[in-house]
Amino acid sequence: MDGELGAFLRSRREALPPGRVGLPEGPRRRTPGLRRAELATLAQVSVEYLTRLEQGRDTRPSPEILAALADALRLDDADREHLRQLAAAHHSRQLCPRGRTAVTRTVRPSVRALLDAFRDAPAHLANRLGDVLAWNDPFDRVARPLGLLDGSRPNLTWYVFTDERAREAFADWAGTADHQVAELHRLRQGDPATDEFADRLVRTVGTPFADRWRRRPVPAAHHGVRELRHPHVGPLRLAYETLTVGDTGDQWLITHVPADAATAARLDKLLGRVPGRLRAVAG
Repeated sequence: MDGELGAFLRSRREALPPGRVGLPEGPRRRTPGLRRAELATLAQVSVEYLTRLEQGRDTRPSPEILAALADALRLDDADREHLRQLAAAHHSRQLCPRGRTAVTRTVRPSVRALLDAFRDAPAHLANRLGDVLAWNDPFDRVARPLGLLDGSRPNLTWYVFTDERAREAFADWAGTADHQVAELHRLRQGDPATDEFADRLVRTVGTPFADRWRRRPVPAAHHGVRELRHPHVGPLRLAYETLTVGDTGDQWLITHVPADAATAARLDKLLGRVPGRLRAVAG
């Protein structure tokens, strides 16, 4: 996590238009965001101290300084919570594990059985890199025609950024891309495997990934509605829930159910089952 607190503050400073805090947006600005001196003035801290924070040379600011920076940066609730977690991680480093466990790709038999138990709902298992480790038949019927399961080691993040079919498959591709990058940041916690994976994406994809990685989007809730354009049955609105699996919390089970009656009917058709077997849920 070295440098992550400062990098997050810098990303939010560079993303804040001066007009939002009552400052002029002159033509000589090198960045659309705030200058470091401007943020220091708004938060009532010294430029030197803010520089040390952003460069990772000071990693344990007081709660009062963090609150002042959050107010000055106009952070929303999600950004404030992420900032709190970053600060808490630095303040309690002596209690943190000495090393992050390796990325897990082994799936316990009981988890595979649980996936199969979701006979009517698409479900899959993923790790912190976005590797799709296991899935059930309904998920296969939804995802395989999209190209998500191509190859021997499918990965949702890699698919979103490197496969042109993903831009057609996800109705909100930009939001999905933001979410995947946000999850990588949230779960990395000093893990070199995550940084290596991100470096590969930067080299392979360039700007679409690199800009998001630098901007550090904050992850959305672990539930919501995902809209897909399926080549066989048309639009699907799927409500998803994310469940943590295992003692170390490094694997997640994601289940999907139809978010409206039209999607329920299309899933029935795709899965070849009697209409009405799986009901739609609101939201």
